[in-house]
Amino acid sequence: MSLVVEARHRLGDFSLEAAFTSDRGVTALFGRSGSGKTSLVRIIAGLTRPAEGRVLLGDEVLVDTARRVFVPAHRRRFGYVFQEARLFPHLTVRQNLNYGRWFSPKGARTENPDRVVDLLGIAGLLDRQPANLSGGEKQRVAIGRALLASPRLLLMDEPLAALDEERKAEILPYLERLRDEVGIPIVYVSHSVAEVARLADRVVLMADGRIEAIGAASDVLGGPRLSSAAERREAGSVLAGRVEARDAAHGLATIRLVGGATILVPDAAVSPGETVRLRIPARDVMIATVRPEGLSALNILEGAVEAIEPDGEGMASLRIACGGDVVRARITALSVERLGLAPGLPVHAVIKTVALE
Repeated sequence: MSLVVEARHRLGDFSLEAAFTSDRGVTALFGRSGSGKTSLVRIIAGLTRPAEGRVLLGDEVLVDTARRVFVPAHRRRFGYVFQEARLFPHLTVRQNLNYGRWFSPKGARTENPDRVVDLLGIAGLLDRQPANLSGGEKQRVAIGRALLASPRLLLMDEPLAALDEERKAEILPYLERLRDEVGIPIVYVSHSVAEVARLADRVVLMADGRIEAIGAASDVLGGPRLSSAAERREAGSVLAGRVEARDAAHGLATIRLVGGATILVPDAAVSPGETVRLRIPARDVMIATVRPEGLSALNILEGAVEAIEPDGEGMASLRIACGGDVVRARITALSVERLGLAPGLPVHAVIKTVALE
């Protein structure tokens, strides 16, 4: 079921003009704070009426300002997860979940409560009060409540922004299960490169109320427009692959990339045959014109320089074609000169294993 969004709106001095289409899987609205992500998701949810535009879900018209069509939020049957869990403090976890189910029309209750509880790993929390939950547990319950409303679309507005790194690491595997097993479209708002790289199938990159780029996560997060939505130090590559083997003794896993190369990564409880994504920060990639020896780095990928772009502050951004994969590196302009780097030159991309996510 496709989601079509076209919106033009003004909030004080801020102007929003954006359009995108989303299908199944996770579509991330990604950009810096103030780029318009939340304003756009509020229009999708029906919490804001745009000055001009359309919102369609499948064949149903939810907003069409030219025809004066506006379906209110409570009739859209969308789930919404905010930054804060917003659980009812006087209700138990079970009662909070049942509240979500109560909003679902009986004939449209597609989600089984036991399945949702298992999916989110909250069976042991059902009789607790929200005050006795961690931040990550509260967010899992909030997601469960939204799912039990049997939504046609799930909107998640910075759901991990209020959590520390440990709580984020706790909840991310559950969000991956949600993406892979629930089967409803998800629009995920975030300014975190790491979250988007891990979760999103498609990325809508926003800056100053406009859309800068739309495409697969690997293309947008490794593309030249990323700097408009993230810090330069966050630039990098997102590569897909399959777990080929595990070395339990050394805590490593071997990943066969789509382009055919293999790469060693820290073993994060992955299993052989499992499809994974790798994020390689550009700042952690070194370039050599001959194959280096005597290094602690375990990953040395053969490739060729595809492009060199000035990156400000005496730095340069390189795209290295390694078979069917592209690795991005950020090095000094002086290194480019000293190595004589130019498009087409054979090189080796050296990647520290500990830098991989």
